[in-house]
Amino acid sequence: MKIIIIGGVAGGMSAATRLRRLDEQAEITVYEKGPYVSFANCGLPFHLSGEIADRNDLIVQSAGKLQQRFNLNVQPNHEVIAIHPAEKAVVVRHAGEVLTAHYDRLILAPGSRPIVPELPGLATAKSVFTLHTIPDLDRIMASVNAPTTKRALLIGGGFIGLEVAESLRQRGLAVTIVERTSHLLPPLDEEMAAMVQNELTRHNVQVLTNQAIEAFKADGHVAVLHDGTRVTTDLTILAVGVRPANELAKAAGLELGWHGGLVVDTHYRTSDPNIYAVGDAILVKQQLTGDPTLIPLASPANRQGRQVADNVMGIAHPNRGSLGTAIVRTFGLTAAMTGLSERQVRQQQLTYQVVHVRGQNHASYFPNGTPMTLKLVFNPQTGQLYGAQGVGAQGVDKRIDVLATAIKGGLTIDDLPELELTYAPPFGSAKDPVNMLGYVAENLALGLSKSIQWHELPAALAAGKQLLDVRNPDELKDDGRFPDSLNIPLDQLRDRLDELNPQQAYVVSCFSGQRSYIAERILRQRGFNVVNLDGAFSLYREVRPQDLINLS
Repeated sequence: MKIIIIGGVAGGMSAATRLRRLDEQAEITVYEKGPYVSFANCGLPFHLSGEIADRNDLIVQSAGKLQQRFNLNVQPNHEVIAIHPAEKAVVVRHAGEVLTAHYDRLILAPGSRPIVPELPGLATAKSVFTLHTIPDLDRIMASVNAPTTKRALLIGGGFIGLEVAESLRQRGLAVTIVERTSHLLPPLDEEMAAMVQNELTRHNVQVLTNQAIEAFKADGHVAVLHDGTRVTTDLTILAVGVRPANELAKAAGLELGWHGGLVVDTHYRTSDPNIYAVGDAILVKQQLTGDPTLIPLASPANRQGRQVADNVMGIAHPNRGSLGTAIVRTFGLTAAMTGLSERQVRQQQLTYQVVHVRGQNHASYFPNGTPMTLKLVFNPQTGQLYGAQGVGAQGVDKRIDVLATAIKGGLTIDDLPELELTYAPPFGSAKDPVNMLGYVAENLALGLSKSIQWHELPAALAAGKQLLDVRNPDELKDDGRFPDSLNIPLDQLRDRLDELNPQQAYVVSCFSGQRSYIAERILRQRGFNVVNLDGAFSLYREVRPQDLINLS
């Protein structure tokens, strides 16, 4: 069997090597437009800072090594310029020459391309780049190493934008991020992304949200924002997202769908039965909604490459959908997510509730513990897990991985407390934050607790509810407090019930939500109308610090 693969890196090379392991006799050719057929594009931002010191470490495998180990015909610097499905042929350009190659099966792994908006002045801007390939990295490094480069501008506050911003800041550059939406990391919900933005601010990165670039002036050294603000920069990197590299497929008449993604069936077959496709360019099923979506991430692409090889060789291996699990580090914080965000669940008009839990990466009494905040979105009627997000210094990856596995496995909120997770003081807690998410969600589903979210608090207070803060007075002094709030420490609450009005509706809060839940149970069983502020003071302080009173 003659198999041609267009595109290397994650999806293409995973397919090629799996194909060889399945069939030693197949003729497998990989055409890669660029000079590197297997490189770690996820690692590119970390070479900018020097954290990955040797650029060559980003090259995973050379064409020669792949030929030697897997007997693959790997052809870098070979651009496929046309596909002729009727003839089962591709047209390839290399070094000024054009050749035609035939196939029995064709696998498309063209990946994605950075979105480059059409902006006045961009064509003559010599200091504006995208970061998608190693040649892109080389051009950016040349600019970074120039002695005149002191200021950098990142257009886009997504995962790549934040990784590049951290790397350039670590090199000593003054960094500004411009993000079109209302908050950084749009896949995260606002309150979770606020923690990341606060971390950037602590490291002197300027963040401008609800802003967009209108034009470039002075050969790219001045960016004009839509409100007229001018940002002076020596280096600009466009990180506004990617789109499917679908030009070949479109010209060949293959079916395209949402946002130009290639339509494939569950076995990665396109509208032509002899052509398959994987990676950033294809539409996949969002596992929870069933909707087609684009998930341009390395892990799904690697998995798809292996699966498509099985399908080409007659081993049924369907794509069961993706959750879009992702993670990013920003200085001292890690932010991760899996499944649907609260915003997406609301858009889908699903029945849902939200809980936030603040915990430690390991036992609180063990030294050097660090806090994390986990968010769970779930169906209170069925217990279905819709999605989870986490932000913290350490241990977030572990918890989101567990929750991603739980969602993939169809577990519910009732299963989370039952998860037997490893525990010793240096590694976790007897009640892990993931277990705690289940406990809190169960309390809501059973009606043992009622909560409101941080964004609902102003309206609740305006409607006449009174905020009862059960923290200790020294906490209010050190951390700040809610305006017009009543303070009765939890340990004094039972003895001071006569200070509360049974006709008054209360919102109870503490620092993290644990003590306020205890207070809620005390008050609810005595007939008080009370709800718990989910995430409590610590969460509200991250997203709306301007609403609070600082007493220290």
